[in-house]
Amino acid sequence: MKPNIKILIFLVLAVAIAGCKKSFLDRPSNSQISSDNFYKSTSDLRLATASLYGGSDWWQFHSAALLPLGDALSGNGYKGYYADLDQLFTRTITPQNGIVSSAWTGLYNVIAQCNTVINAIQSQASSSISVKDKNAAIAEAKFIRAVAYYHLAVYWGAVPIIEDNSKLIQNPLLNRIIAADVYKFVTKDLTYAAQNLPNTDVAGRVTTWSAQGMLGKVYLTMAGLGQNGTRDQALLDSAKKYAGNVCKNSGIALFPSYYDLFKVQNNDNPESLFALQWAAGVGYGNGNTWAALLAPSTSITATKSGAWSTIAITYDFYLQYTPKDTVRRKATIMLTGDHYPELDAADGGYTATGVSLKKHIIGNEKDNNSPTMDIWSSPEHNAMLRLADVYLVYAEAILGNNTTTTDADAMKYFNAVRTRAGVDPAPMLSIDTVLRERRIELGFEGQYWIDLVRLSYYNPTKAINILNNQQRVTFSYSKGVATTTPKGTDGGPQNVVPATISSFTLPIPASEVSSDPKLAQPAVPYY
Repeated sequence: MKPNIKILIFLVLAVAIAGCKKSFLDRPSNSQISSDNFYKSTSDLRLATASLYGGSDWWQFHSAALLPLGDALSGNGYKGYYADLDQLFTRTITPQNGIVSSAWTGLYNVIAQCNTVINAIQSQASSSISVKDKNAAIAEAKFIRAVAYYHLAVYWGAVPIIEDNSKLIQNPLLNRIIAADVYKFVTKDLTYAAQNLPNTDVAGRVTTWSAQGMLGKVYLTMAGLGQNGTRDQALLDSAKKYAGNVCKNSGIALFPSYYDLFKVQNNDNPESLFALQWAAGVGYGNGNTWAALLAPSTSITATKSGAWSTIAITYDFYLQYTPKDTVRRKATIMLTGDHYPELDAADGGYTATGVSLKKHIIGNEKDNNSPTMDIWSSPEHNAMLRLADVYLVYAEAILGNNTTTTDADAMKYFNAVRTRAGVDPAPMLSIDTVLRERRIELGFEGQYWIDLVRLSYYNPTKAINILNNQQRVTFSYSKGVATTTPKGTDGGPQNVVPATISSFTLPIPASEVSSDPKLAQPAVPYY
C-alpha cells in the first residue's frame, strides 16, 4: 500500500482531534466537528473533506444499490431468490423495493454530509486559512455532491435539490426539481470544482481532471435530454471540450494492464479519477462488502466467510466478448476452469468451478496482506470514474449526431481502450460500437444502466429495443461451451416484462412519498 494512500478511517470512528495525524487517512467524525474545535487550519479542512470519500455515508448506496442498478437493471447480471433484484431484472419494480430505497436514501446521505462540510467551511473556517485552500476544500465537497446528484438524476430524473440541511427543519416537505435543472445544478458544482481543485494531489484525492472528466460525462448525458433523435450540439461541444481536455492535457495515461487494474495493490492508480476509499476491518455498515457478497467460494474471501455470489452473469453479457477479448473477460467474469493464481495464492490459486463475477473479488486477507480484512470490509478502492470512461465519453461526443465517424481524435482514444485490452482497433465508430465498448470496458462498475438512460433521452426506441432484445438468462459453462439456463428453473430469471420508456425512471420509494406528499406532485423549476 502506498504511504500517501493509507486507508480512510470511517465516519463512525471517533478520532481525537488533538491526537490525530493530519493526513488523508486519519479523520474525525463529522458529528464531533464544531466551530470551537475544528476548521482552524488547512489540515482541518483536509480532514473534513476526507470524510466524504467513503465510510458509512457511501455504504448504503454502494453495498445495496450501485451494482444492482447499474448492472442488473441493465441486463448484465441477475440472481434468483433475491426478490428485490428480481424486480429490477424483470422490470416489475414496486415503490417498496429495498434496493431502490437504499439508493435514494444512500445518495441523499452523501449529499447531506457534503452540505455539512460546505456550509461549515463557508461559515466557520478560520480567517487565517487562505481563500485558495478554502475554495479547494469546498470544491472537493461539491464534486462529490455532484456525483451523488448525477446518479439521482439518472435513476429518477426529477428529484429534490437540497443545498442547506438546516432549511429542512423549517420546511421538510420538498418538491421534485425538473431533471434539466438537476443536471444544471450538477454542472455548476462540477464547474466550481474544475476551477478550484488542483491539477495534482495525493493519490485518492480528486483533482481538476476528475471534475472536468465528470463534466464531460454530464454534458454528454444532458445533450440528449428532451431531444427527439438529435442531441443538442452545444452540449455535445461542451462534453467534447471537457473530456478532450482531460484526454489531451492532463498528462494521465491508462493503467498498462486491465487485468491488474482492479487489484488492491493498484488502488488509486492514475487512471482512477474518483474512487471510493474503503478500509479493512471497520465492520458492518462502514466498509466495502462487494468481495464477500459477490465471491463464489469461501476460499477466496476474508476469514473464509460470505461468498454469497449475489449477482450471476447473464448470457447476453457473456456474448459481448469476442474471442480476442480474453483479458477483459477473465478480469470481469470467471468461467468454469479459469485459474486465478493471485486468489487463495497460499494454496496454489483458485480454479473456477462455475460461472461467476471476478471483478471486485480480490481474494482473502493473506492474498492482500491485510490481516484485519473481514467480509464487511474489502480494501478495494473501487473507481466511480476512470480515465477509460472519459476516453469513451470523448469519442462519443465527437461522434455526436453522426451515424458514424472516423475522426482521428475519436479513433485515437477509443482504440487506446481496445489496445490496452489486447483487441484489434476499430476502423470506425457508431453509437452501437461505443455502447458495446462501454458495456465491456466498464462491466460491473455500475455504468451500463447510465449509458442506456443517456440513450433513452434522445433515442428511446433504440434504448427500448436494446433491453427487449437481450437474452436475459443465466448460463453454465463447460469445456468451452456455454449453455443457457431455462427461464424459471434453478433460480433462473422468470418472464421479463417488456420495456417501455417508463422503464428508464425508477419509482420514488413509497416511504419517501408517504413522509413528503409533494414528491408525488409535478416537478418544478429550480432556476
